[in-house]
Amino acid sequence: MPTMAAKRDYYEVLGVKKDSSTDEIKKAYKKLALANHPDRNPGDQAAVDRFKEAAEAFEVLSESDKRARYDRFGHDGVKGAGHAGGGFQDVGDIFEMFGDLFEGFGGRGRRRGGGARATQGDHLKASLTIDLPEAAKGCSREIEIKRRELCGTCHGSGAKAGSTAAKCDYCNGQGQVVQSQGFFRVQTTCPACRGEGKIVRDKCADCSGSGRKVEKVRLEARIPPGVDTGMSLCLRGEGEPGTNGGPRGDLYVEINVKDHNLFERDGQDLICHVPITYSQAALGADIEVPTLDGKKNQHIDAGTHSGEVFRIRGGGMPDPRGGRAGDLLVEVHIEVPKKVSDEQRELLLKLAELEQANVSQHRSSFFDKVKDWFTGENS
Repeated sequence: MPTMAAKRDYYEVLGVKKDSSTDEIKKAYKKLALANHPDRNPGDQAAVDRFKEAAEAFEVLSESDKRARYDRFGHDGVKGAGHAGGGFQDVGDIFEMFGDLFEGFGGRGRRRGGGARATQGDHLKASLTIDLPEAAKGCSREIEIKRRELCGTCHGSGAKAGSTAAKCDYCNGQGQVVQSQGFFRVQTTCPACRGEGKIVRDKCADCSGSGRKVEKVRLEARIPPGVDTGMSLCLRGEGEPGTNGGPRGDLYVEINVKDHNLFERDGQDLICHVPITYSQAALGADIEVPTLDGKKNQHIDAGTHSGEVFRIRGGGMPDPRGGRAGDLLVEVHIEVPKKVSDEQRELLLKLAELEQANVSQHRSSFFDKVKDWFTGENS
């Protein structure tokens, strides 16, 4: 392996760009690792060194914290972080850490001390519906899910009280069986124990030997301000239990925000349709408009047209990622009454007379065009 001073750039080792995604880094590493796998290159020390170098680079770039330190400080930023400080000295360590990437090449299952592989439990999904004000302010809601829990009778072993699970004879407790095909070693899950490495002969009656029981669980979900429909909240470690000491999976809660009777949502902005009278539009006025924080005064200029929009900065939804809040867009609409009082009717008639006596140039031009159309003078 190269010395610390001569270490190549990890992005260069994997042949990826600095803005590459985790999936792109994983694909690049797998391609390099399989090309330089010791089983494909027997007796080739250079291939082994490349194999170790690629694993060292992947160990750092596949983890967000290590990658951030490396991007900022280079190799010095990851000294002492796992194997990154001195690289992988033993190929077996690579199989132990990244064995799941080498299925079919003898990597999976090669672990210190033998035994079945500890795996994370399955992820679970749930859904939660909240109101728009709750989405704006953030809230805590209780959700109920069904998930498998360790059996309280056998404590997850699956074995009847007074008995224990026996080591699988077929795979010698490894959970995997390996078959050699030339210089390739094909590894598969043990068909006898299904990868557990042990077999329960006297099964627990409460869980039928599975070691798990389905139970209802109540959890508190804390919803951050600004969430929108379709976003998911991850509750770490609240999924299914792992196997062989592995960690629990996660619970992903999909958020649905109900429609509001006053506000329409457009990303982080809110839109509110507010009716105004003809006199307010013509003369201007100060009107009260609803906001998420209560009523707010908004000035309407004289001569406002129906459909005009007034923007209230920061009156929209918060940004769940911590950015600037959206705006409240107040769209005004001139409301024409269906019924009028006698006094209103008299005033409107007077207004109509004034409008006929003082026709604007624009309207005069329009009426002239209508007259010409019907008389055929401009046909």
